[in-house]
Amino acid sequence: MPILSLRDIQISARQESVRMQHFYLGVEHLFVSMLTLDGVTRALMQQRGLTPEYVIEAVRRRLGKGSQQRTFAGMPYTPRTESVMSIASDLMLERGAREINEIDLLTALLEEGDSLPVRVLRQLGIDVADLRQAARTGDTDERPAALGAVPQIAFSERYQANIPLSAEHYRLLRKMFYGCSQILIERQLLGGYSGALILVVTPVGADELRDAPCVVKIDRSDIIMDEAQRYDSQVRASLPAFTARLEDTPTTVSPELAALRYTLVSADAGEPQDLRMAAAALGPSRVAALIRDELYPNFGKTWWMQRKPYRFTVWTEYDWLLPPLLTLEATKTAAPDAVVLRDPVRRDRFSGLDYGVPVIVENFSVHRVDRDRHTLSLSIGRGGESARRAYRVEFRDLDMDQEAHFRGEVIDRITGKLWKTRDDLLATAISELAPDFDLRAAALPGAGRYLTMPNPLQRYLALLDRQVDGSLSKLHGDLHLGNILVGHRGITFLIDFAQARSGHALFDWACLEVSLLDRMVMPAFGEDWQAARAAISAVDGLENSTPGGSSPLAPTAAVREIVSANLATFGRWLEYDLALAFCGLRAATWETMSPGGRRAAFLLSALAMANIEGSGRSSGDPTTSDRTDIYPQPS
Repeated sequence: MPILSLRDIQISARQESVRMQHFYLGVEHLFVSMLTLDGVTRALMQQRGLTPEYVIEAVRRRLGKGSQQRTFAGMPYTPRTESVMSIASDLMLERGAREINEIDLLTALLEEGDSLPVRVLRQLGIDVADLRQAARTGDTDERPAALGAVPQIAFSERYQANIPLSAEHYRLLRKMFYGCSQILIERQLLGGYSGALILVVTPVGADELRDAPCVVKIDRSDIIMDEAQRYDSQVRASLPAFTARLEDTPTTVSPELAALRYTLVSADAGEPQDLRMAAAALGPSRVAALIRDELYPNFGKTWWMQRKPYRFTVWTEYDWLLPPLLTLEATKTAAPDAVVLRDPVRRDRFSGLDYGVPVIVENFSVHRVDRDRHTLSLSIGRGGESARRAYRVEFRDLDMDQEAHFRGEVIDRITGKLWKTRDDLLATAISELAPDFDLRAAALPGAGRYLTMPNPLQRYLALLDRQVDGSLSKLHGDLHLGNILVGHRGITFLIDFAQARSGHALFDWACLEVSLLDRMVMPAFGEDWQAARAAISAVDGLENSTPGGSSPLAPTAAVREIVSANLATFGRWLEYDLALAFCGLRAATWETMSPGGRRAAFLLSALAMANIEGSGRSSGDPTTSDRTDIYPQPS
């Protein structure tokens, strides 16, 4: 492993200082420089399951950007940098050298012990004393010889590849299970809608004995790192005794890809399947029982049942589900007549904008940086959860080499020209489903109790400013059949905690109902729009009826039972209809769902909006087929 020279570190650190608009040389810039260049520091981070790019972003997020107005000449050291350089000089003399190198500087930074980089490392779960010892000895070897050879990778006869494994996947798996003689990939779980690769893997030790199966998730490095951090901060302390746990740090082999290993903690879990894959074999009655009698009571005690009153405006919880408010092509400057987007957002100003209109975005926070695609995702707020919740704006064709953008950064002003609006993206997604109605109409052909229902594309905007009396609880944040694992004894596990947080208590159940609609309800009805209407008619009013155990609606009815127990006001379903309206509209845009599932999700959104804007409903409302039509028939 090459050891960097002080000169190379300083050159890169000055460039980092300029990118961050600081114009001084701090310990933070030196540390980022060592992470940027290929040396010992990068290797030590990767050895501990962190990509250097993720650590760089964490440092930048804590440090923040400076002013564009330079107030002094030169690039002076900060007092802390002077102190660290003095320690590094002593370390250099101890080893009888004449020049400070990377190991001297990194060891000095860790020994000083109170700088921002050290605080970030501790926050990321790094043992600083252990890292300091490794830095002093230059120990970057990730594969002790005593552990054995690189494992062979084999596939079970049942393995079917939905996502083909790449050379990078093989490298990750071999590194993750280094020391095993073999790893047997049992199956590929269908997982969710994010494109992550999820595998059931059985490790075989050097003694040729098989260990218990585990679940490996492979995805983009930043997503995997965030999931590990969120698991530690939001989930670890609130899991039941028998569940899936993250016991190891993430595994990385490149800045682009990383992996997590979920260990299934159970008396006898067996080889797990995700419920999305197992649903057909289990049948509706068993799936309903697993949701109602296993999943909900086991996790609910420290999650959904731990509710407290929560009054919120709909957009604060559900706007982030929708496509970006605007998608812009980045420009250097904006025309004098540019439209300005700032908080508070007036959404109606941006629905009808034409292609190419210049737009200025002010005081939005960075939600995601994708350097490979040269895109930047912004939203309102000031970092953290608030920054990902509302009014996303996507910028394309950015020059990522000129500026050091990082998540949580507040951008004072950025300019672009309009490529697509949210309404454009929604209309395009639904038009791909060959609708048998006019997307521009105010109402759609009805289902269930309604002769007509509101068109979600025309009505969702009016719902975002509604005030809701609901409940706040800990959430999984992405609860669907692909993230629920079932062992051979019916023990349920949850995986994929990348979206875990506190939020509206009914959100998880609305997500799960949409997943059930796609995987269990629609296969019993068909794929076209008429089949979707029939399915939604069957779903309508489920809270007032109990379908038979063999009915494909039985799992959805179980969800409604759980929702009924978690309503903020008994019998008042408005808050759940709002959750369904936006979860259904989001799912209708997912190309990873079946066309029938997407059609049904869109109509479920319409049905929920009809319930919200109609005469209302409660647990005591009769279900009638001659309900007054509150929307005009489409012309």
